[in-house]
Amino acid sequence: MPEKLDPRAAELLKLLIERHLHDGQPVGSRTLARAFKVELSPATIRNVMADLEDLGFVASPHTSAGRVPTQAGYRYFVDALLAPEPLSPAELERIAGELLPGNKSASDMLHTVSGLLSRLSSMAGVVTVPRRNVTVLRRIEFLNLSGGRVLAILVVNQREVQNRVLDMGRDYTSQELERYANVINETFAGRDLLTLRRNLADELSEAQKRVNQMLGEAAALAEAALKGQEADDDYVLAGGSNLFGFQELSDVGRLRRLFDVLDQKRDLLDLFDQCLTASGVQIFIGGESGYQVLDGCSLVTAPYAIDGQVAGVLGVIGPTRMAYQRIIPLVTETARLLGNGLGSGLESR
Repeated sequence: MPEKLDPRAAELLKLLIERHLHDGQPVGSRTLARAFKVELSPATIRNVMADLEDLGFVASPHTSAGRVPTQAGYRYFVDALLAPEPLSPAELERIAGELLPGNKSASDMLHTVSGLLSRLSSMAGVVTVPRRNVTVLRRIEFLNLSGGRVLAILVVNQREVQNRVLDMGRDYTSQELERYANVINETFAGRDLLTLRRNLADELSEAQKRVNQMLGEAAALAEAALKGQEADDDYVLAGGSNLFGFQELSDVGRLRRLFDVLDQKRDLLDLFDQCLTASGVQIFIGGESGYQVLDGCSLVTAPYAIDGQVAGVLGVIGPTRMAYQRIIPLVTETARLLGNGLGSGLESR
């Protein structure tokens, strides 16, 4: 965060951002003068605004004499000036009531949460599926079947055995399959299957230089055998259509690219993985996410825990002009209540 602003500049920046969050319009000096608790001359306010613009905290749209906050301005606001507004007892009771386990499955609760976040924020709500207990590959074997099919036998964790029929499109000899299984076991035994599945190509790059074609064939079999280890529903999204209602996100091309990212999931999952290991609420404003398609958006996330263990992440996706003072407590409390609900649901089973 840049050097701390003096109290007057900080208060004017706070007023400007709060006004812009409210109506989405550039904020002029006269508006700030009326809202400021101490009388300041228009010239003084203009000078402070010029200083804030030099710092990169505000910008002047070419169509207006007023100013709007920049990504850096929002970041300073969130880190140094924001006063979160706690949820009301009625809101907390409503969320907790909808997350009572009852007869709801975990999947039902995830859909409930994403819908709640969407409705209460008027933006998009998202929640990742709880991570399963780490599944470790102990050994893999392949058996030849007819018609270009291969039976993959995975021994995971201690004694759990999983069988999968793979349609590889060509026949293998028993000797080939044995060699490929040996390569995979020597290279990957003892590894977490989810991590291995997601990073298989990178993990193979160095080993491929040593074993080349054999490992290439083994990689194809491993990729097919581990495909089921990554759930299709890695996260549940609700309220994506709400994003159409924000003027700053109304560009059709931008929205199309954004929905492509939401649909393909991979980029967001990488972002959520970062949040799993972070402490508390994480806020990505504009380009801070590292993904160009999210430049005009903010993502507020919090991890949820089951029995003291972080299990997943939930959050809200919306424009950078979001009411952070409301969204942050909403995400924080919903994460806490979801963890409680899922934990109670597991205990009752």
